[in-house]
Amino acid sequence: MSTTDADSRTELEAIKQVVARVEHSQNNELPADFVALFRADAVWTTGHGKRLFGRDAIATFTHQVLPGAMQNTKVTFEVEHVLFIRPDVAAVKVRQVYETPDGQDVGTPLFVMAKEGDQWLLTACQNTTVFNDE
Repeated sequence: MSTTDADSRTELEAIKQVVARVEHSQNNELPADFVALFRADAVWTTGHGKRLFGRDAIATFTHQVLPGAMQNTKVTFEVEHVLFIRPDVAAVKVRQVYETPDGQDVGTPLFVMAKEGDQWLLTACQNTTVFNDE
C-alpha cells in the first residue's frame, strides 16, 4: 500500500466523520454543533431552495428551524461517493433519508468540503429532494 492510498483512506474517514456529525447534530437538534461544521464563508442551499451565504446566515436559519424540527423524525446520512478535486477539496455525494410518521423523505445533498489545517469543513452545499429514489 502506498502512502497516497493510506492518506486517501484517512481523509475519506475524516470526511465521513463530518457527515456523521451533520447527522448527529440534526437528530439531536444541536444548531451550534451543525453550524460549527461550516467555513465562515460557506454557501448553503437548503432542500427547499433557500440560499444562505456565510456561516452567520446559516446560523440564523439553523437556529430558527432546527429546534423542534426533528420531533418524531430521524435522519440518516450515507456517503455514497467522494471525489477528491484536490487533496484538500472534496465533492461528497450523500444519501439522506428522513424517517417520518408519514414515511420516508429522501434527499441527495452535495457537500463540497475544504480542508482547513487538519479539519474538513463544509464549504458549498446543495440539498436536493429526491422524488423517485429508484
